[in-house]
Amino acid sequence: MDTSVSYRIFRVFNAIVMLLVVLVTLYPFLYLVAQSFSSEAAIYAGKVSIFPVEFTSATYQLILGKPDFYRYYGNTILYSALGTFIAVFGTAVLAYPLSKERLRLNKFFIPFVLFTMYFSGGLIPNFILISKTLHMRDTMWAIIIPGAISAFNVILMKTFFASLPNEVEEAAKVDGLGGYGVFFRIILPLSKPILATITLFCIVGIWNNWFGPALYLQSKEKWPVALYLRQIIDSTVSTAEVGASAESSAQIAATIKSAAMVLTSLPIICIYPFVQKYFVQGMMIGSVKG
Repeated sequence: MDTSVSYRIFRVFNAIVMLLVVLVTLYPFLYLVAQSFSSEAAIYAGKVSIFPVEFTSATYQLILGKPDFYRYYGNTILYSALGTFIAVFGTAVLAYPLSKERLRLNKFFIPFVLFTMYFSGGLIPNFILISKTLHMRDTMWAIIIPGAISAFNVILMKTFFASLPNEVEEAAKVDGLGGYGVFFRIILPLSKPILATITLFCIVGIWNNWFGPALYLQSKEKWPVALYLRQIIDSTVSTAEVGASAESSAQIAATIKSAAMVLTSLPIICIYPFVQKYFVQGMMIGSVKG
């Protein structure tokens, strides 16, 4: 009986702690949503908490009413889908052979991969390489290819591959599968957790990326939505209205920023529940087993 009571007390305590964690986690997003639907005067006066004050959808009408917005959103979807596929596939192709201890050259390649995680060429050499040497400036490849392979993702996926039993591969080879067959038909289907984890990492990084496009994309029609919304925020702060006061500009900028953050983060929030199970499983296996 005592054990049962203690267990119930633990469950209640655990539920309270988790509820507090959820509230702390959700509050910033709820605050942004409330700000985006509140009037400028209410935001500037500090009246907004987690519920809109003087409800208005004028900010969303301003952003969504522009035809260019949907073109930029389409660009972001294209960049995110293509970039994520290239990144996940390239990471898997690199991580799989690195997970095999019998390959002698792994003693050279693994430190080489780790080196790139701590040291980089810097912004100016990267810009020269992408723009002058590879001639990828003003193309979508300039924001997809350079950051496609992350050393952290490679190590994470390598650890997961190493945790898979060798007997599975040996059985597949006995059944007549070659190296490519084992990788595509056996290893990848068994690696859904880590693939979902890396996919989420990649799609979030590409979706929220605005600095790379601002640096390499000269044609405005190729912009992603993150860069477009940042341009709206900057232009709102500087020229909110002709003849508007500094106070009025700050008020309008606050609602624009909140709406922009909601619009850029909402698609990722909608995707996460579908990959949550694989994401948690992939993080636990890929980071603990080795």
